[in-house]
Amino acid sequence: MITFKKIKYKNFLSTGNTPIEISLNKSNTTLIVGSNGSGKSTLLDALCFVLFNKPFRIIKKEQMVNTVNNGDCEIVVEFDVGTKKYKIIRGIKPNIFEIYQDGQLINQDASNIDYQKYLENNIMRLNYRSFLQVVLLGSSSYEPFMKMKPRYRREVVEEILDIRVFGLMDLILRPQQSELTRNVTELRHKCDLIESKYETELKHYKALSDLNLNDLDGKRKTLDKNTEANYQYHKKIEEINIELESYQDKVKYKDKEQAKLSKLSKLEAKIEQNLSTHKKNLEFFEENDNCPTCTQPLEPDFKGEKIEHEKGKLVSLNDGMKKLMEEIARQEELITAMEKMSNKMYEMNVEVSKLQTSIEELNKYSNNIHEEIKSLENKQTDGREIESQLEQLKVDLENTKIERDKIIEKKGYVDILREILNDKGAKSQIIKKYVPIMNTLINQYLQSMDFFISFHLDEEFNETVKSRFRDTFNYNNFSEGEKMRIDLALLFTWRQIAKMKNSVNTNLLVLDEIFDSSLDGQGTDDFFKIIKTMTKENIFIISHKGDILFDKFTDIVKFEKYKNFTRLQQT
Repeated sequence: MITFKKIKYKNFLSTGNTPIEISLNKSNTTLIVGSNGSGKSTLLDALCFVLFNKPFRIIKKEQMVNTVNNGDCEIVVEFDVGTKKYKIIRGIKPNIFEIYQDGQLINQDASNIDYQKYLENNIMRLNYRSFLQVVLLGSSSYEPFMKMKPRYRREVVEEILDIRVFGLMDLILRPQQSELTRNVTELRHKCDLIESKYETELKHYKALSDLNLNDLDGKRKTLDKNTEANYQYHKKIEEINIELESYQDKVKYKDKEQAKLSKLSKLEAKIEQNLSTHKKNLEFFEENDNCPTCTQPLEPDFKGEKIEHEKGKLVSLNDGMKKLMEEIARQEELITAMEKMSNKMYEMNVEVSKLQTSIEELNKYSNNIHEEIKSLENKQTDGREIESQLEQLKVDLENTKIERDKIIEKKGYVDILREILNDKGAKSQIIKKYVPIMNTLINQYLQSMDFFISFHLDEEFNETVKSRFRDTFNYNNFSEGEKMRIDLALLFTWRQIAKMKNSVNTNLLVLDEIFDSSLDGQGTDDFFKIIKTMTKENIFIISHKGDILFDKFTDIVKFEKYKNFTRLQQT
């Protein structure tokens, strides 16, 4: 379990040199209040940035540094994982990223990216997307589970169920499988070469055994045939080499094309992100007539301009995405063609190797015939050396087959493991087991908030929602208040599942402005019914409605602006 204890930050957003320190495990329920712009939601950004190097809201890194002091931005968070105590320090101007375990700095030899992965995979066992679904729920850039694409929904659930390790194991096994496949191919080729050599030597031995003085003419004819065969082998090798050169020119830029495909894929993700942002902006201006911050009405012309602007951006981005996908398809087709050429080149190299072996054996055979002719002329034929070579070839072949069979057996195990570890294997069975539990919990929480619908997630995490009259809905059909109830039910469910699995279990829960717009009075009362059952957790709720909520919380944190800086108000 991750037990967050405290967070401290300075020169972060509107916070100045005087640090703000908040205890994260002091009270069961804490209300965070303050006027607009006083810095209430800064806590969300600070938590996300110090842990994952990205804020909760859409803010550029350079914008997170206080513009007055313009430096010495630092966030420190302390938490326990089991018996181990951790402290994370992250800063800007200068850039700082340090992880302390039980007071000792963890080795920083790896790059910052690897250091971040170590924090997420080895310490917290929690990534950014799962953190938002289990710990935070906000009204800003928060992406509810129900608005995620199915693959991202699955990723969150896999994290909560602690089964993403299967995917990591599969990634580790993938190159092993490729290497084993290559080794099997090489050993099979080696067996073929040894068997070919053995057959050639055996024929040679039998031929020697049958030689007599009357065979001289036949052997001279054989030498002539060998010479012709040798010429044809060399001619064939030359033809293959010419073809190989043409293929090499075509595949030498494979890495460059692969890198281009990678850049295109990253661009796709960026465009998808921009599409999501502009869709949200369009939805906001289409659905709202008032500013959510100051509650002032939006000018119709201003609103219309914004809607047209966002629509234009979406059209432009969609057109760009279409062209990009066409370019990605062309690039993938090019790389596939190059891979086929590479495979063909491998086969051609194998053929050249066989031909060279045949030439070597043919030359050796011809040399032996010369010696045999000499022996015949001197009436001295001795096949004992060839017998020894045949015996050695038998031993080499047997040893190679044993090695090949061991590699084949090992590859079989790896193949089975990858079959178990893929999405349709063990992960699917675990998800299948927990989906009914998830649905039961979701509906229990919904009923606790007097929202009597039948909410069902399938094993692909697509939802089916039915009313008490069996009318079918989806998430987007509901009002903002109803969506908030669904989001809360999912949040509580993920936390409950995480506790069951002991995967991303944590004491901390932060909810931003859930009472201010989406939940009505009844929804607020229903919500607190659930909160009262969560006695061992530390719940922070950010709200503008402090005056009517004070009596419902065990602790109050007030933020205020003083001389343009955020500070904690003395109470």
